[in-house]
Amino acid sequence: MIAFPLTTVTPPARPRPALAHSAGLVWTLVRTDFKVRYHGTVAGFLWALLKPFTMFAVLMGVFSFVFASDPHYKINLIVALFLWDFFAEATKVGLTSLYAKAYLLTKARFPSWILVVASTSNAVITLCVFSGVIVTFLALSGRPPSLGALGWFVVYLAQYFLMVVGFSLATSVLFLRYRDLNQVWEVVSQAGFFVAPIIYPLEILPERFHFYLYLWPPTAVIQFSRMVLVDGVVPSARAHLFLLGVTAVMLAAGVLIFKRHAPRAAEYL
Repeated sequence: MIAFPLTTVTPPARPRPALAHSAGLVWTLVRTDFKVRYHGTVAGFLWALLKPFTMFAVLMGVFSFVFASDPHYKINLIVALFLWDFFAEATKVGLTSLYAKAYLLTKARFPSWILVVASTSNAVITLCVFSGVIVTFLALSGRPPSLGALGWFVVYLAQYFLMVVGFSLATSVLFLRYRDLNQVWEVVSQAGFFVAPIIYPLEILPERFHFYLYLWPPTAVIQFSRMVLVDGVVPSARAHLFLLGVTAVMLAAGVLIFKRHAPRAAEYL
C-alpha cells in the first residue's frame, strides 16, 4: 500500500500585479511627503494656502486702483494666483524629484517615473482644496458656476496636471546631468509670472500679441478657467483644440525624453 503524505503543498503566492504595486507605491510616497512636509508645524496644511492668499492681499493693494473699473478683478486675480502657484510649485519639485529621492533609485527596483508623479502630490492637494474653496465662494456670492462650467474646469485642471507631469518627466532626468537647469527654470518661472495674465486682464493687450502669450502653458488654463467660472462663457472649440495640442505635445515630449535618459539616471547620481 502506498502511503500518501498528510501535509498539503501550498501553492506559491501569486505575484502582485504591476499596476496595483505601482499604485500602492505612489500612495505611500504621497502620504509620506505630505506628513514630512507639515510635521511639527502649528498651522499644518494651512501654510500651503497662506502663500497665495498673502500674495493676493499684496497685489490687490497695489493693483486694485489700477483695475478699479473691472468688477471681477478680485476673483480673477485669486483664481489666477492659485493656478499659477500650482504650476510653479509642481514644476519646481518635479524638476528635482529624482535627485531628491536618489537613495530610493539605488536601493529599490521600481519604475522611476513614480517618483516624479508622486513629487507633485502636495501641489495637487493644494489645488484641489483651492478648487473647492473658489467654487464655494462663487456660490455664496450669488454666482454659482453651472455643472457644465465645473466640468470644463475639471478638464482644464486635468490637462494642467498632464502638462506638469510632462515637464517634470523631462526635466527630472535632464537635471541629473545639467545641474544649472534648476537655476535656469527659476529665472524662467519668475519671468513667466508676468507673461501669464495673472495681475492684468488679457484684454488690455493688443489682440495680435495674444497668440504669443498662449504659447506659455499656464496662460490658456488661467484664461479658460476664468471664462467658465467667473464669466460663464465657454471657450471655442478651436481654443480647446489648442489647449489639447499643447498638453499632448508637453506630455509626449516629456515621456520621450524620460524614456531616453532614465535608464542611465543612476550613473549621474
